[in-house]
Amino acid sequence: MSISSEHRSLGKQVTSSLQTLSPIVELNIGGEVYTTTLSTLKKHPGSKLAEMFTGQPKLRTDSEGRFFIDRPGTYFKYILEYLRSNQVPTQCIQDVYKEALFYDIEPLVKQLEDSPQIFGEVVARKQFLAHVPNYNENIELMIRIARAEAVASRQSSVTVCVVRTEEDAAKCHDTLNSLDMDKKSVVKFGPWKATPSISDLLDCIKMDIEAKGYKISFQPHVTEKGFRIKSYVFFYKFLFTWW
Repeated sequence: MSISSEHRSLGKQVTSSLQTLSPIVELNIGGEVYTTTLSTLKKHPGSKLAEMFTGQPKLRTDSEGRFFIDRPGTYFKYILEYLRSNQVPTQCIQDVYKEALFYDIEPLVKQLEDSPQIFGEVVARKQFLAHVPNYNENIELMIRIARAEAVASRQSSVTVCVVRTEEDAAKCHDTLNSLDMDKKSVVKFGPWKATPSISDLLDCIKMDIEAKGYKISFQPHVTEKGFRIKSYVFFYKFLFTWW
């Protein structure tokens, strides 16, 4: 190692040590620069953020000697404002919630979870979907099927069977067994033991696929040869539009 390289390395180490001891701390959060106090960052001792600045430096520094955290810097200002004044953010709630979870600031996480945006998503919708077997896996399966059929096509469709009870699941299973081998793949959701209806689940499927950037719509499946009339009501067609 050259003398100049040694000096630069030593300089960074000294700067890090001084910053750790100094009450004033400069941060580089994903390219956004912030200046705050060590006591602010350590306000909640059990948090991951406080742990980063407890004892010896645990973070890398940038070329200016500022502690670097590879997270979205845009939302850190809301985290910092909460630490400074206990002000719960009212903007970018979903994104701030993700950052609060990352930094493990439990009081902020709990307050955000009480907000309508997070409460509805985490407590209501997510808890419902947790009762639907293989929900996330089925969403990914739908996307894979749609993408496989998208070659030289403007749209592709995926057939879905949605059943709420074990009895309906048996009917769906019988119907699937009666289909010809060349029928499109059918993705099955359910059954589940929770209050929300089939319509609610269909809305959730659409919402979660759209959240991944896809343009999608759905409708009841048109009766085709091979579907038993009594079981037809369980089938829906999801249409992916590519361009």
